[in-house]
Amino acid sequence: MRSRAYDEVTVGETLPELSIPLTRTLIVATAIAGRDYQDVHHDPGLAVERGSRDVFMNILTTNGLVDRYVTEWAGPAAEVKAIKIRLGVPNYPGDTMVLTGAVTAKHDEDHRVEIAVRGDNGVGAHVTGTVAVRLPRREEP
Repeated sequence: MRSRAYDEVTVGETLPELSIPLTRTLIVATAIAGRDYQDVHHDPGLAVERGSRDVFMNILTTNGLVDRYVTEWAGPAAEVKAIKIRLGVPNYPGDTMVLTGAVTAKHDEDHRVEIAVRGDNGVGAHVTGTVAVRLPRREEP
């Protein structure tokens, strides 16, 4: 996998969409793997009892998927400096979340790039935010 170089990235550049099927297994397994035992993330009956229509994805999983989305675009040499996200509507099983993003700023002093990210599902915006990554300079031949 090739890493993106700071010099080749432009403000306004869009990242390719990433569609993530929201399976019950993904939602439950990632919550448990992150030691989030809150019942609304793994027990459908209790989730409904608490006012949800089903179990829903936890914020740690969403954060990890946003990180994955940006680092797959940026490549293995990218260094994530910050992830700032806000949750919106829940990610429920049986839906699909589509992540999109665009480069909004470049900082020459530290080769940092800021990317606005959004993840939508069938209900609306699940996540919005910004990811800052430091990219390497292009290697001169």
